[in-house]
Amino acid sequence: MVTSSRLQAGRIPAYTLHKSTGQARTRVDGRDYYLGLYGSVESRQRYGELIAKCASGVDMPHDKLKSGTKIDPGQFTVNELCLAFMRHADQHYRKGGEPTDEIDCFKSAIRPLVDLYGHETVNDMGPIKLKLVREKMVEKGWCRKYVNRSVNRLRHIFRWGVAGELVEPATLQKLEALAPLLIGRTEAPDHPQRQAVPQEHIDAVKPLVSQRCCDLIDLQLLTGARPGELLMLTGRMIDRSGDVWTAELREHKTQHRGKTRRLVFGPRSQLILRRHLKADPDVRVFQIRRDTYSQAIVKACSTLEITRWTPHWLRHNVATRVRDEFGIEHAQAMAGHASPLMTAHYASKLDVLAVQVAKSIG
Repeated sequence: MVTSSRLQAGRIPAYTLHKSTGQARTRVDGRDYYLGLYGSVESRQRYGELIAKCASGVDMPHDKLKSGTKIDPGQFTVNELCLAFMRHADQHYRKGGEPTDEIDCFKSAIRPLVDLYGHETVNDMGPIKLKLVREKMVEKGWCRKYVNRSVNRLRHIFRWGVAGELVEPATLQKLEALAPLLIGRTEAPDHPQRQAVPQEHIDAVKPLVSQRCCDLIDLQLLTGARPGELLMLTGRMIDRSGDVWTAELREHKTQHRGKTRRLVFGPRSQLILRRHLKADPDVRVFQIRRDTYSQAIVKACSTLEITRWTPHWLRHNVATRVRDEFGIEHAQAMAGHASPLMTAHYASKLDVLAVQVAKSIG
């Protein structure tokens, strides 16, 4: 049995407010436990039960997970499942040592689930309760596609729990029965499909963002790169030995599928990169977070009262232009798409095709 070191030292873990969710929270041996609505009688009762459990030497859920002890799914709560999964996600969803956006997406999906059913056991979950969680997502104003993706992320958490023998397979099977929200049959809005950003909107945004953001916008339009691909670049990654510079990405979107991704930089792109290259070849060329870059553009759109767009939309501009001027295969090579169908949606063949485009437009 494991007794909390905090209790052994005579220190009782504090009952605190988790501001972003409004829940009561306490931390035991570095692990967070969410107790329900802050200040409520129920949360105080759960706090007391947790402290009593620690003081009595009862194994905590994270201790059992570490030791491989068999956990009875009938006693494992939704809160405990989500906490265990997020510890796994923090290590699993990483690129280049940095956490990916998927972690924040899971956190977002989890909040309405734990608000409603955090203290129920995992095997008490079913399609009706999952539907109520989904309705709470819709009430928050989330778009239909994001709601469907969030529900699928919750199913993924339970699927992970099944693999770890924390959730009964029948529970996951019941959750799979809930059909997705359909267009025109839900109050959840549908955002406009991503499309090429009008040039006049790009020109209007540039004066309202930093020079670094302007250079990133121009570099995306010249290369077709994803924002995250440019932001991971270091000087060492860029091969500057030829007329066209190249960068072989170690971490990229389709890496787990065995795909490779190479960025190519023509003369105009090289001029931009030269302004940002650091003396230390292992330092990132662009010292800015991806969300900071995106938020700067979204804020500028709001100020201008124009249609909101994000850096990723610029790939539509590049794919459409290259497709029209060079053909679908060149567009596929430039954008790094896994199939021509994806390139057609935007409206890897061979590296030589991307080089041809870079020499012409980049």
